[in-house]
Amino acid sequence: MSSLQARAQELWSERTPGLDTSPMTVVALVNRISAVLDQAAEHLYDNAALTQAEARLIIPLRHLDEPITAAHLAAQLGMSRAGISKTLTKLEKRGFITRSSKPADRRSTLISITPEAEEAIDDLFPRELDAHAKLLAGLGSERDAVLSALTRLADALEAEVHGQHPA
Repeated sequence: MSSLQARAQELWSERTPGLDTSPMTVVALVNRISAVLDQAAEHLYDNAALTQAEARLIIPLRHLDEPITAAHLAAQLGMSRAGISKTLTKLEKRGFITRSSKPADRRSTLISITPEAEEAIDDLFPRELDAHAKLLAGLGSERDAVLSALTRLADALEAEVHGQHPA
């Protein structure tokens, strides 16, 4: 947690004594980790065909055997349908994805990536993985414990959001 965030938490606690500000610590750390991971790969996207946000959508689609609906993609990535739709529209205009009607339900649209998207992500993703691997190397033998704790955190948060409390 940054000193500014710590000070904000301290002030909230002082000025509203009954308020539990402890969630601020977890959220600040998660946001900090996310920001550092983005910063580590940011330079890879300076002159790339895709933005980081676009790559986040293309990466999971790269090796799928069949098209996926935008709604399913949004759910799997934990993103809003509106955000996914906006990014998909940009990708479609630039020729990185195609959309087709789902045969069983013409209201649903299937998303597929194009060879241009495959080429772009095949260039970017290994370099992004390398940048992230360098950051994570410092975890050493603690990597599995950190992964386990982060998985537990993600599962608990998703269960709360979806009203399914873990046993």
